[in-house]
Amino acid sequence: MRSGQVAAVDLGATSGRVMLADVGPDRLDMTAVARFPNDPVRVWNGRRNALHWDITGLYGRVCQGLSAAARAADGLVGIGVDSWAVDYGLLREGLLLGTPHHYRDDRTATGVDLVHAVVDSEELYRRNGIQFLPFNTVYQLAVERADGLLDSADTVLLVPDLVNYWLTGRAAAERTNASTTGLLGLDGHWDTTLMRRIGLRPSLFRELVEPGSVLGPLRPEVATPLGLTDAVQVVAVGSHDTASAVAAIPMRPQEAAYISCGTWGLVGVELPAPVVSEESRTANFTNEIGVEGRVRFLRNVMGTWLLSETVRQYERDGAPGDLAVLLDQAAAASAPADVFDTDDPRFMPPGDMPARIGSWYRERGLPAPDGPAETVRAIVESLAAAFAAAVDTAARLSGVDVATVHMVGGGCRNTLLCQLTADRLGRPLLAGPVEATALGNVLLTARATGLVDGGLDALRTLVADRFPATRYVPSGAMVSW
Repeated sequence: MRSGQVAAVDLGATSGRVMLADVGPDRLDMTAVARFPNDPVRVWNGRRNALHWDITGLYGRVCQGLSAAARAADGLVGIGVDSWAVDYGLLREGLLLGTPHHYRDDRTATGVDLVHAVVDSEELYRRNGIQFLPFNTVYQLAVERADGLLDSADTVLLVPDLVNYWLTGRAAAERTNASTTGLLGLDGHWDTTLMRRIGLRPSLFRELVEPGSVLGPLRPEVATPLGLTDAVQVVAVGSHDTASAVAAIPMRPQEAAYISCGTWGLVGVELPAPVVSEESRTANFTNEIGVEGRVRFLRNVMGTWLLSETVRQYERDGAPGDLAVLLDQAAAASAPADVFDTDDPRFMPPGDMPARIGSWYRERGLPAPDGPAETVRAIVESLAAAFAAAVDTAARLSGVDVATVHMVGGGCRNTLLCQLTADRLGRPLLAGPVEATALGNVLLTARATGLVDGGLDALRTLVADRFPATRYVPSGAMVSW
């Protein structure tokens, strides 16, 4: 087989990147050609200052990144797009209707009440196997319906599907990300009965496509300004970023768990079929579709969002906000006597995290962290404890005998977090690759365009050969793996 180049557009909830990869049967090299922030904006809507995504600005930065990829490449053959889950755009006859809401906007609580008045949480879980999160798409759309906004729309597209539509002109719904909406049944198809019960028109939702499907070429109007041609194919990869990340983890699913650690920490195991027991529902575990029909049985827990918001608050206060320095100081600080609950709802919105953390401790009569170093240490200890607890629960509920845990994503750069997580797990932790999401994206695009072949296990072997992990053991030692 030939070698060639593909681009991965990887959009996270706080930042985005465009990666250029040189891929072949024995080749997998990747470099960033563009990195950019993804900051929300607050927009007055006549009632409140609502939180939205700057989606057209984000798309502009994607195009700039693809233009940079075109300049750096010898001949790009494919593009894949992944992003965070649950958020979407509303369209009518191809026109975007307003700016998409951010999942952290506080409107979502209303949607929970609207949906659960018709379908209670127990039935909803039996139908879709998705963990309860107040910002799930099903709840957001219930608010849109109540506000009358869906009356003007004829299409709902999740963020990566929207970007793909702008690139190709084809509106489709990639299955891994669609599975996060709460609107797919356990069979992996749109649950039109549920839609009608909660007042959503099934016609709003596009045809489902599998990860690895070729959507089509770039539209000429898009390709030419970017320095590309309409021979470049756009591929529907595992468009939920976690689906792409898990696809790139070189693990043996029958004995491993994973932590995909970025803004969120997604902790779980890979299974052949969903687990929809009452125990898994009350533990708030989700069953999301992965690449090749595998099930990502996982729990969303808080991730590096807590650290990012803490650093932002210190910068607003005029204090030093260098995370690397703070982590070094935290490593030397005393561990807190008690960890805090990272899933407490107070930590969801943007704002003064150090103050909120202090309040959590004081409300319980516990000593609060004193100063930045102790605050950051408390955050990292609490994240590690939450990750370890989620791994243990995933193993118990699924029956997987977890011997090793893999951590991927930006969080695995944090050596303190990796070590403390290994300590609390009592198991080895394999950290890396950092850019697992982009790698999973790249590999599916490369396979769809004929640069590599083989199943998911073969793709993971290619990652293992090119991106060795770092092994953390509970004793505190750190060695190459």
